[in-house]
Amino acid sequence: MRLAGRARLGFYPLPLPEAERIRNFLTFTDKCTCALDPCVGDGTAFSAITSGNGVLRYGVELDAGRAEQAHNRGIEVIHGNCFDVHCPVESFSLIYLNPPYDFEIGEQKSQRMERLFLEHVYHWLKRGGLLVMVIPGRYLHDCSQILAHQFRDVRVYRLTEPESVKYKQVVVMGVRRTRAERDRVPDAEITRARMHFESLATGPEKLSPLPTEPDNAYGVPPGKEVRLVYRGLPLDQIEDLLPRSSAYRQASAILVAPPSDVSGRPLTPLHGGHVGLLCTAGMLNGVFGEGQTRHLAHWQSVKLVDKTEEEEDGKTVIREKERFSNELTLVFCTGEIVVLK
Repeated sequence: MRLAGRARLGFYPLPLPEAERIRNFLTFTDKCTCALDPCVGDGTAFSAITSGNGVLRYGVELDAGRAEQAHNRGIEVIHGNCFDVHCPVESFSLIYLNPPYDFEIGEQKSQRMERLFLEHVYHWLKRGGLLVMVIPGRYLHDCSQILAHQFRDVRVYRLTEPESVKYKQVVVMGVRRTRAERDRVPDAEITRARMHFESLATGPEKLSPLPTEPDNAYGVPPGKEVRLVYRGLPLDQIEDLLPRSSAYRQASAILVAPPSDVSGRPLTPLHGGHVGLLCTAGMLNGVFGEGQTRHLAHWQSVKLVDKTEEEEDGKTVIREKERFSNELTLVFCTGEIVVLK
């Protein structure tokens, strides 16, 4: 994952129109149903997918701000790491999983997070419960063994919203097998299913797009209230106490660079290249203006991809060329936000 992705903790939210299309595939009973999102983010997509009366929503989120947003949407949220959460097996009727798109970080660790999250949470899903998973299509390969062995009626669709296309997202929907179903499945069928998922990973762009009108219906079984237990570190408390630590104050003088303070006029007029370098270096960030026009300015570099099509030997060749540009975000005191590209 790029540094920008890690800075937002691998949060790649599902566009709301895609969530609404997924919701069309689901049928909830009149009885109470319990659903979990182990990477709930701000809860927007999860709320749309599980919309309806009688649904108990649970979530886990590492970012404090997004956890609060999800809580305000009526989701019972644990602020912490999903891998530090404990739950009775076979508790949830539905699990919506949109994990970080990254590799495990650590010495001699190279497993994809998509597989690790799926391996960790699928045990919490009821037999006959529904899994809805959103991942980049090429990483279906890493999840193929679990999907083939533990799930039936699996369907995979390509997502078509611009943000989904950007990350080549697909949605996987499947029902967890009962023990009897799993025991009856021959090894040859599991192998065929696994090879099928691996083949889809090599060409996810060829998958059928997720339709607005569902071509299949998944019934979500009833459930009851679930108790999640968090046994990790109290992140909020640590964040509040850390600045008071004498060791942190001593280390911050070395680890945290002091803010830059540049003043005075340049010796010669600046041309466009100089201004661009100052902008992207953060030297022109700050607070400007007065009254209603007072605003906060923040510059950053963004990578753009220009595509061109050429005809060669009767074939259309698409060429991509990367370039960098500047993006300016203005936050006004009135609450208005403007992004200039």
